[in-house]
Formats: sequence, structure tokens, C-alpha cells
Amino acid sequence: MKNPVGPVLRMGDEVELIIAAIEDDNPGTEIEVIDRGAYVRVQGEDQITVTEQTLRHYLGADYEIRSFGGIMSAFSGRVINTSDAITWQSIALGKEAAR
Repeated sequence: MKNPVGPVLRMGDEVELIIAAIEDDNPGTEIEVIDRGAYVRVQGEDQITVTEQTLRHYLGADYEIRSFGGIMSAFSGRVINTSDAITWQSIALGKEAAR
């Protein structure tokens, strides 16, 4: 995969549901999941996003996107946080957008 970006998640009960949410929010994008035992690396090429709305669909109506940081131990790429989404973007893509 060229320019992989995405979160590294601590292993826990919610991981599979979060992966499903990321897959739903990125149709047409190949999402690669690398299980390392204590953590899971979730990545896509150039840019992937997860929204609070989709996380709520999987994790419950009271889930808040700011809670995501508690299970994300690291990430690859550049992170763009908004009040309702998190986007991981390749550094190269971010430079192109700034031009």
C-alpha cells in the first residue's frame, strides 16, 4: 500500500466495531487491518475518515468522537480533527492540498 495512513488502536472490546465504522465511512477504499496482539493498525491509502455518526451507530448513541483518543495509541499520517470526524491524511496529500 502506497502512503498508508490511519490509527493504531489499543486492543479492546470496541476495536472490531471501530474497524467496521472506518470501513463504512470509507466505501471504495481498501482498509488494511494489521493485528499485532496488543494493538491493531488500521490503515488506508492516502486518506481515511471516521465520523461520530458512524461510531454512534456501532458503539451507541452517546459515543463522543473525543473519546476516540483514549484508544488510539498512535497513528500514521496527519490527523485532522473536527467536532464530528477524524481524518488521517498522508503528508504528501496535505502538501498538495495546501498549494
